[in-house]
Amino acid sequence: MGGADGDGSGERDGGEMRAPGNRAVVLGVLASTAVVLLAQVASGTSARLVLLLVFLPALLAGLGTVAQTVAASVWVAGVVAVSTVLFPPSSLAARVGTLVGVVGAEAAVVGLCARRVRRERELFRMRQTAVALQRQLLRPLPVLTPDVQLYGLYRPVEEDALVGGDLYDVADTPYGTRVLVGDVQGKGLPAIGAGFAVLSAFREAAFREPALTGVADALEAAVERHNAYAVQGGESERFVTATVLGVERGADVQAVNCGHLAPYLLHDGRVEAVPLPAGVPLGLAELADEVRTVRWFALPEDGVLVLLTDGITEAQDATGAFYPVERGLAALAAAPASLLPEALDREARRWSGGRSRDDVTALSLRRAP
Repeated sequence: MGGADGDGSGERDGGEMRAPGNRAVVLGVLASTAVVLLAQVASGTSARLVLLLVFLPALLAGLGTVAQTVAASVWVAGVVAVSTVLFPPSSLAARVGTLVGVVGAEAAVVGLCARRVRRERELFRMRQTAVALQRQLLRPLPVLTPDVQLYGLYRPVEEDALVGGDLYDVADTPYGTRVLVGDVQGKGLPAIGAGFAVLSAFREAAFREPALTGVADALEAAVERHNAYAVQGGESERFVTATVLGVERGADVQAVNCGHLAPYLLHDGRVEAVPLPAGVPLGLAELADEVRTVRWFALPEDGVLVLLTDGITEAQDATGAFYPVERGLAALAAAPASLLPEALDREARRWSGGRSRDDVTALSLRRAP
């Protein structure tokens, strides 16, 4: 890439940000040139106002393509050269110095533009790598199994990274559909290692362990192993809050909560938090007085279960008040399950004025028809 088409819809190299179109650049350069030359004539002095045109390529170096910057630089150098011939300075040395200075400045501007474009290409390649990593870590949504329909939204607080500290997964196993949602201590790329350890353990244990507590124990062991390696490498230990669900046809939902937010149940226009014990996060089981246990709760055929991370619940307005999740869900109770996560995130962002403090994951789960 590197150019813009004639209709003004060109893009920057790397495809990330749009550059001004060629038509807009030409019109802008010509208009600026006319204004500066008219000001030069109207001044009636020996002021070299034409040299102000040197700033045009400098502006394009930060906004446009290399080709646009080169074209503007050649144009400005030509205008200055003609102006120097028609309205020469008092000495030949001043004339030559002006031309050499303009050409040198424009060459430096083109070099800076090329460097900026090269960095944008590198960032674009890094972003594509992050996209590939996200596809390996997190299953694309929605997910449909014989037991459930799962819809959702995932948005890291560092949006350019595409991956962060939240995690989720779904496994269609011989023991029914098992669902994981969690949040690693910390944000962004440093939290990926612990998240990957939990996801890997879940994808194995969900098929191997008949009991849901066995799955939770496997996740606990994975976080402990990750922390042991982290300490050896000079990194910090991390804990992970998580909820593991088991859904089978014709049966209540099983849940093991490991220090995560309680799910919300929407049914008949009402919203209620599912009463699950808080439990301790993964990686901190040795601090708990009791072992993790399974709780059961009903999920009606027309009910929707909402699973969240604290990117939603801790959205704050200008006064510091947290987003009222239950009230927000009640206002969205009529929304289809497939649209509910995006609608909830939109309302939370409106509440916080668009400011995000943490990764956001919002999942809506209903039984398969």
